Amino acid sequence: MADQPAKNITYTDFKLNGFHSFGEWRPLLFIPFFLMFVLSILANSTLIYLIKSQQSLHSPMYVLIGFMAFSDLTLPMVFVPKMLLNLLFYWTEISLNGCLIQMFCIYFAGSFHSTLLFWMALDRYFAICKPLYYHKYMEIGSFIKFVVGPVMRNAFLVVTMVSLAGKLSYCTNIIDHCLCEHMALVQLACGDISINNIVGLLSAFLIPTTDFILITASYVVIFFSVFKSGKGHLKAINTCITHLIVMTLSLSSALIAFLLYRISNHISSSTRIFISIMYLLVPSCINPLIYGWRTKEIRQTFLKFIKTGKVLPF
Repeated sequence: MADQPAKNITYTDFKLNGFHSFGEWRPLLFIPFFLMFVLSILANSTLIYLIKSQQSLHSPMYVLIGFMAFSDLTLPMVFVPKMLLNLLFYWTEISLNGCLIQMFCIYFAGSFHSTLLFWMALDRYFAICKPLYYHKYMEIGSFIKFVVGPVMRNAFLVVTMVSLAGKLSYCTNIIDHCLCEHMALVQLACGDISINNIVGLLSAFLIPTTDFILITASYVVIFFSVFKSGKGHLKAINTCITHLIVMTLSLSSALIAFLLYRISNHISSSTRIFISIMYLLVPSCINPLIYGWRTKEIRQTFLKFIKTGKVLPF
């Protein structure tokens, strides 16, 4: 009977205990994650500056790349500073509300990233397959129609997932992660979490999976149109390939991180946490480098900036 009252306890403060198996070597993880964080901040800030400052980069495609860079800049800021302090100084504490806010920001930014890839595919579709209608559909007034639906879908699913997690009662407060990942938190709950699992699966299907299907369909139509018309759109195809590289990196890493919690118990906790962090952090480091290198106009603008110390206004 002495243990009975403990069953009614619900924790509202948690400890992020990721990589605990590393013991005294755990603080060394600060170094690679800090370097990746700095690279992400510098690369994405530079890309945003170049696009904002160069008037020739104010077309819809480059504006979307700028939004992608902003998303990649924002996402690491949500969880990396807290994670670095955790690794270096063992500042593991986080409140339930803080955990839910971090979870919302991570998943909303991630879903926005996926939807941006769809918008980029849509931009290429109109530019290559419907060039006469490109400016009509890609001007702000018309394009906003394509934006509202996906953003509302993302917000509704993420808010629902986070709200359900916030209503659970928690019997333990040790989160085996360095950030507030959905399953890492809800598996600490006392009662049934089947609804949370279902909403998580629906979010994974209705956001990245749906976007992936739409993106794939768009590029199938684009490539069919290009091959049918000959070599007139090789430059556009090069841009499409850049988008496909980013899409493959983002969606494959997201899928791996998502499935690790659900299909295998033989993977170590540290491996699962590492892959989950890489899924969030690596694209933020790599995406601006891919766009900066493979997109000719951005590459040339960057080289001008290196040589002159400023971006030319044309």
